Amino acid sequence: QGVRLGTARIVLHNSPEYQVLASPQHVFLVPAAAGCATTSKFLLIWHPEKAEFTITAPSAGFIHSKVLRSSSESDFKKLLLGSVGLLSGFAPLDIHTSTVSNSGGLLLVSTKGSVSVVEPDGTQRHIFDLEGGPLAHGSPVQLKTFGSILACVLAGVLYLVDQNSGRLVEKEVLSMKEVHFLECQGEEDSIQLLSQSGIYSLSFSKPEDNSRPEPCLVEMVFEEACRYYQRRSLSSSKLTVEKLKKGGTFQAPVVLAAILQHSLHQKQKPARSLQDSYTKLLSTVSLELQSYMSLELLKTCVVCAPESEVESYCKELVEQEVSRILQSDMDKDNLAYLNSVFASFPKAAWRATRSCLQLQQNGDGLLVARATPEVWKKVLCQPQLEEVGQNGMVPLFELICASFLRFKPKWLPSFVELTQQYVSSSWSYGSKEGPEGRVPLYKRALGVLAQKNKHGEADEEMELELLLCSKRPKAVLQALHLLIHLKRWQRVVEVAEKFSKLSPLLNKEIFITLLAEFAQHRELDPYLDRLWPLCPAELTASDILTTVLQHLPHSQEEPVPFSSEGNQLTVGLLKPLLQRVVQRPSVQDEMYSDALQSSTFP
Repeated sequence: QGVRLGTARIVLHNSPEYQVLASPQHVFLVPAAAGCATTSKFLLIWHPEKAEFTITAPSAGFIHSKVLRSSSESDFKKLLLGSVGLLSGFAPLDIHTSTVSNSGGLLLVSTKGSVSVVEPDGTQRHIFDLEGGPLAHGSPVQLKTFGSILACVLAGVLYLVDQNSGRLVEKEVLSMKEVHFLECQGEEDSIQLLSQSGIYSLSFSKPEDNSRPEPCLVEMVFEEACRYYQRRSLSSSKLTVEKLKKGGTFQAPVVLAAILQHSLHQKQKPARSLQDSYTKLLSTVSLELQSYMSLELLKTCVVCAPESEVESYCKELVEQEVSRILQSDMDKDNLAYLNSVFASFPKAAWRATRSCLQLQQNGDGLLVARATPEVWKKVLCQPQLEEVGQNGMVPLFELICASFLRFKPKWLPSFVELTQQYVSSSWSYGSKEGPEGRVPLYKRALGVLAQKNKHGEADEEMELELLLCSKRPKAVLQALHLLIHLKRWQRVVEVAEKFSKLSPLLNKEIFITLLAEFAQHRELDPYLDRLWPLCPAELTASDILTTVLQHLPHSQEEPVPFSSEGNQLTVGLLKPLLQRVVQRPSVQDEMYSDALQSSTFP
């Protein structure tokens, strides 16, 4: 009575059959039957105030939105014209029950028992999974929202779920199978159910302090403790949270839960008294609790912040998360989480790494790091082979090397050198426990470089620096051969002079390599004055001549005394080296030199 409707107006022509579900601001059109292959794959949302249609597929989210300004554009086929190809690839909708929530969203229950909500903007969010597996076609599911609580009734069981977190607040087995939710205007803290025997009210108002349910964090403590103790347990029986609380054996999670309940709610109400033994422990973990609270506050800021401020919050959040993980056990879950952080926020992760390792250049331009031994061990740890490579997961050392290559490539060789210094001071050479027991660190860095070079030009200079910074004989010789291949003779001689001092064996290998090159071409002739002093003491003139003769280039023509080519080796070029070797005092002379110079010698 008293309602006057205006003239009827067609919103959409040629539309298939839809179930119409209206909220105060929006109208949801849910396919009534799975007759048409294409139309059963999406939902339509009509916004009357804007005269706008939104196409959404719960499996893919928002697809397309169109404002219908005239009657010619309100044709169903024209509305779908630009999205048919995209829609054809989606799976048909799996809807068992649908209803509108009091917040204006569309609640959907799939035949598998999954409850989700489709918002008016077309996005979908999963809330909860009902127990009992797939739902039969005839089994009804009642849905109703009361504030932030979602109530579901299935087969005589009432589920109360927090829509924001998806957590099961309460589960009640009802004495009646069929019930109907009644509308309760302004009463969001109670549910009224209509059944065959009468009307029932179920209150879920906040209990008193003495019966306050445990917060999510405390539940997480017990669940994490279950995982930890199960991993260490020799028994095959499954450990549950109930057993953990009632057993009396595992005191650590009980104590931690008590401390959390005491300290996390001090602002809302006066703190409860703690046992003396708990108070001492609280003083120890108070800083950790403060950092945890600041981290949770920061996460809330990221979620609620305007778009302009999100980036600055993300930088701080990533730095705190990277720091937190580097101070905890580097298990498979933490490593996978770090991989996702480095992939999602590369620049923020790079800054966080620099901050955690305290990387900076000193006055001489050398890279220094002031990280603690515990952090170094986590950076250098190499997971088991079967754990690496799962879903593209890479170890932390490789993640950091990739960040260096992206943001500060000049620092990478110095960083690898720093890590090797830490390894040599912490583990014996070749120790199986150390990070170099399986693959040397410079090879792991070269692997990251090779991965980058797949997608761009080869960085030969960086490869050289990584080989040389390792100071390993094989790596130095590999770098020397690479420089010879590139014909960078000035750098070849510099590397030879620098690394010949490391060991007599490496000195001999370097000299013979360069002597072989000298025998083949005349590129090293300008550097002979620097090359000959590198000759090892144990090399004789016959050794030198043998090496030279073995590496002389093979000519196709008959040898002639006076060649016109000018690139052949002559005795004159070798003369300074041979004179140096012949005039050098023999080892035996050096042994008796002290006795020969003695005044008491008869």
